[in-house]
Amino acid sequence: MKGIQLDLISEDKLDGMTSMEKVRLILDEVRNGKILVLEKGLTPSEQNKLIELTMTEIAPDDFSGIEIESYPVKHNDNFLNKLFGKNTLKTRLTVIGPAAQLKTIKKDRDLISALVSTP
Repeated sequence: MKGIQLDLISEDKLDGMTSMEKVRLILDEVRNGKILVLEKGLTPSEQNKLIELTMTEIAPDDFSGIEIESYPVKHNDNFLNKLFGKNTLKTRLTVIGPAAQLKTIKKDRDLISALVSTP
């Protein structure tokens, strides 16, 4: 059967992995042509590492890179968080796929719209 594989990865699975394990899993799966939807997004440092590793693996006729989109969790700006400087920005749902197959059409704080093409 020909088509596009879409894998939905739970927050529980990601929480049980180290940062490098997450990055390697994502890069390996996307290189195999899969589109991944992460229930819980990556930290900024994990995203940076993913982009850095992706850049080293791009090959003109083999792997064109990744497309990644996510939207941030709403801030919990209560008094105690402001007082103690806890303003950590985490991401929630993240969509990652091969750049040649996944194109973001629209993104705002509540919606990610993407066009997925067959390989």
